[in-house]
Amino acid sequence: MDRLLQLNTIFISIVIEAIPFIIVGALVSALIEVFVSENTIIRIMPKNRFLSVITASIIGALFPGCECGIVPITARLIKKGLAPYSAISFMLSAPIINPIVLFATFIAFGDSWTMVWYRAGLAIGVSILVGIILSFFYKETPLKLNYVEHTHDHSQQNTKQKLISVLTHTIDEFLSVGKFLVMGALIASAMQVFIPTKILVTLGNTKITASLIMMALAFILSICSEADAFVASSFRNSFAQSSIVAFLVFGAMVDIKNLLMMFGSFKPRFVILLISLISGLVFVGSLLL
Repeated sequence: MDRLLQLNTIFISIVIEAIPFIIVGALVSALIEVFVSENTIIRIMPKNRFLSVITASIIGALFPGCECGIVPITARLIKKGLAPYSAISFMLSAPIINPIVLFATFIAFGDSWTMVWYRAGLAIGVSILVGIILSFFYKETPLKLNYVEHTHDHSQQNTKQKLISVLTHTIDEFLSVGKFLVMGALIASAMQVFIPTKILVTLGNTKITASLIMMALAFILSICSEADAFVASSFRNSFAQSSIVAFLVFGAMVDIKNLLMMFGSFKPRFVILLISLISGLVFVGSLLL
């Protein structure tokens, strides 16, 4: 009974802390969906491949949202003419370096900027390197030949209709993201209560094993990037800081839900290459922290 009460306390604290950020994130994401065209992003991209990749990685800071909906946006950008390597750089960085996610990370780790800088720095570094590598070694379109674009055209709507669309998108995204938060918070709480701390400490007693375990955990939990910091912070007493950064970066780039979306939009060979690059660079980057 005591363990169940402890689990309940941890679970509720994680969810309550994260919900405000999910609501704000869902709202801002909906505003962008309705009022901002992908053509805006394409117009400001430099023609030079290196500058384009760097710009795409950094511009994610202007587009709050999580990884839950970034794959369809990326596919639309490629369909509209943005270089695939730039679009992928945007896809990897946007769910992590946007203000809402970084502020949530700041709050989750006790008003500390250290984890914010580590997370943002590794995310930008990985997104730039992946984009540059793809620009040299993958020339063809990554989209499936039978890819069908599912979009909602809001350009012809009046202001009232657009506001209704914002509300609809906000509710849809909140419900979509919320269920992953609940599942992630429940699993994280259960691990802390029912798995002896000694086992976690033993598994994470080296940088290599700790990073690999936390990356695997991030993939399995599949928590929205607007809420994952609150779950990650609960592992501070069991895992090293570098492995927690690996959790925060890898999980926002690759998890179960967006992996399925990638396979739905991109060619399998491209997805396998992309996941391999992300995994290797996040792992190595976390070891260097």
